Amino acid sequence: MLRNTKSGYGWIAIAFHWTMALLIIGMLALGLYMHGLPQTEQSTFQLYQLHKSIGFVVLALAVLRLCWRLANPAPKLPAGMPSWEKAAAHLGHAGLYALIFALPVTGWFMVSASPWGIPTILFNIQPVPHLPIPTALGSQEEAESFFKLLHEYGAYLLIALIVVHAAAALKHHFIARDDTLKRMVSTAPARADI
Repeated sequence: MLRNTKSGYGWIAIAFHWTMALLIIGMLALGLYMHGLPQTEQSTFQLYQLHKSIGFVVLALAVLRLCWRLANPAPKLPAGMPSWEKAAAHLGHAGLYALIFALPVTGWFMVSASPWGIPTILFNIQPVPHLPIPTALGSQEEAESFFKLLHEYGAYLLIALIVVHAAAALKHHFIARDDTLKRMVSTAPARADI
């Protein structure tokens, strides 16, 4: 069961979901930890390089996941779900996708705008070029501050959406007692269509 069906997810969508969930939660935890570290220490520099490297992995996986989703649509939501709840689910997923793309991109812009000019080297192997910074944002310092603000508040918003997303999955499993959570951990619901 690699592909999704109308009633459940295939293994590829499940693997994307949980791999990205682990990476993103790890990235958010690492970002919060790095926030208070002294900027001039070598160990801080290494953590920033790791954070940036994993951020590019998340961005690449997000592109692949979106391509997979466009070619292989998600299963239908449970039939008994109220329309407002379906709308909230669609908005929540759209918000998660938007932030999964926005955080790596704003981080890349932030590093690119930094007057320090520190290079990004993926896993200490592959250099990544800086992005051109729009001149409308003012000086490098102003541009860096702008993207830092977007990156930081985007991370807090992503944390909130993840909490709501997890709470909704648990609500479906324990209160509504439907297959919403089951179909993200097993292909058994997807096989029901075969």
